[in-house]
Amino acid sequence: MVPLYFAMLVAYGSVKWCKIFSPEQCSGINRFVAVFAVPVLSFHFISQNNPYEMDTKFIVADTLSKLLVLVLLSVWAILFKGGLDWLITLFSLATLPNTLVMGIPLLNAMYGDFTQSLMVQLVVLQCIIWYTLLLFLFEYRAATLLIKNQFPGSTAASISKFEIDGDVISLDGRDPVRTESEIDGNGRIRVRIRRSTSSAPDSALSSSMGITPRASNLSGAEIFSVNTPAPLHEYHNGNADIAFGNGDLGFGYRSASPRLSGYASSDAYSLQPTPRASNFNELDTTTITTTNTPFWVRSPVAGKVYRQQSPAFSGVRMVWESPGKCNGGGGERQGCKDVVGEREISFRDSSKFPVAEEEDPKATATGQDMPRTHVMLRLILTMVGRKLSRNPNTYSSVLGLLWSLISFKWNVGMPSLVKYSIKIISDAGLGMAMFSLGLFMALQPRIIACGTKRATMGMGIRFICGPILMSAASIAVGLRGVRLHAAIVQASLPQGIVPFVFAREYGLHPDILSTGVIFGMLVSLPVTLLYYILLGL
Repeated sequence: MVPLYFAMLVAYGSVKWCKIFSPEQCSGINRFVAVFAVPVLSFHFISQNNPYEMDTKFIVADTLSKLLVLVLLSVWAILFKGGLDWLITLFSLATLPNTLVMGIPLLNAMYGDFTQSLMVQLVVLQCIIWYTLLLFLFEYRAATLLIKNQFPGSTAASISKFEIDGDVISLDGRDPVRTESEIDGNGRIRVRIRRSTSSAPDSALSSSMGITPRASNLSGAEIFSVNTPAPLHEYHNGNADIAFGNGDLGFGYRSASPRLSGYASSDAYSLQPTPRASNFNELDTTTITTTNTPFWVRSPVAGKVYRQQSPAFSGVRMVWESPGKCNGGGGERQGCKDVVGEREISFRDSSKFPVAEEEDPKATATGQDMPRTHVMLRLILTMVGRKLSRNPNTYSSVLGLLWSLISFKWNVGMPSLVKYSIKIISDAGLGMAMFSLGLFMALQPRIIACGTKRATMGMGIRFICGPILMSAASIAVGLRGVRLHAAIVQASLPQGIVPFVFAREYGLHPDILSTGVIFGMLVSLPVTLLYYILLGL
């Protein structure tokens, strides 16, 4: 284990003290590790493991312990209002250790070569089953947040179908998402989810006003570059804060055409660096009648553009554009600001949606309906499938398992050219993974990012509750001797990297998972040695 920690220490010192690598260079190294080193390392271990000689009791014990944690957390979340957010975080802390990078070399040194096969079996299950389940929970959370924010109350129950454009990879909020909704004559809602654009030339606003849209200099936080002096609400996401106002526009009906009162069409799609304030607010004083001439009113929910239904109008079309990261682009972009330096990783929660001051979020969530089960399931499975299809570890795990099934079934050897090409990268995989962890630690503003109280809670769950539940499940299935000891020590390994990556992407307690990764790496060696000594008595 000393060589692995040496690689991590060298990386930490090269950034923290010697300033050898810049944050951009660290990002390139981490990208290589994520795309090549770790996937090839996974393929190397999995392809060499005989799947026909898997330890059934060991796998059942590990699976039972994870299911036990999931059931207990589900009961807690339902009966004690713990919530889905904490269920996901606590499940990640208690059940998903760093088995590939830390488990294989550590258990091999403690109990012998046979533990490598056991750890590889757990790695396969983690990559194919448990990480997929975790991703499913994250996408379910993201979908429910989107639905609650855009279809409050009983409206969501009328959604009959979600159509997702091919370029929408996830609902994690890292990229702005635009939704278009249509209501048919039966009151059923069909929602189309698209990638956000800075302007919407096909929307009802430009068509009804007769405005020819031009490119906007604003971010994806707004559909149209129409600004009012309304107070700003902050939306936190990733490394950037996105601020936008309540000056949203809707469609109603009045007896006369709207008077723009000096509001020029150039204001709607301004190319000015800073859009000018508009007197558009005076349109809020219009009254609603039953005639069919459209007029403009302020929408109470930020981010929506919708058309109200009248007796002469058979359908409704809504357009909503979510705030997301401010990506690329030259010049200053209104509504977006960088809130952290290059070397800091932001831990702001992207699940916070803007809510009007007079609204009570708890009251809003109480009467919230959701679409039918099969509609939600199709949406979530589509998002999970697209996310997994762009994860190199998915391919490495599946291909490694398929090759091992073929290889050990018909005694087929891998061609030497392919074998040694993979071996060159996989040999560097462990060292590069630990080196990448060292870079990650050095780039953090502090080791304990979540505070002492939450860090203590996380370490207790990781190093005490996890091993206790694993030992109970192992004893229940009849696991004894060295394999029981290996199962308990494996459960006390530091926090896995993948759950932290998901937590950061979806903005769900990334500070806690970051502390679990960084601080867990520092204390894991003495903790696992303590378990090793106590179990050997």
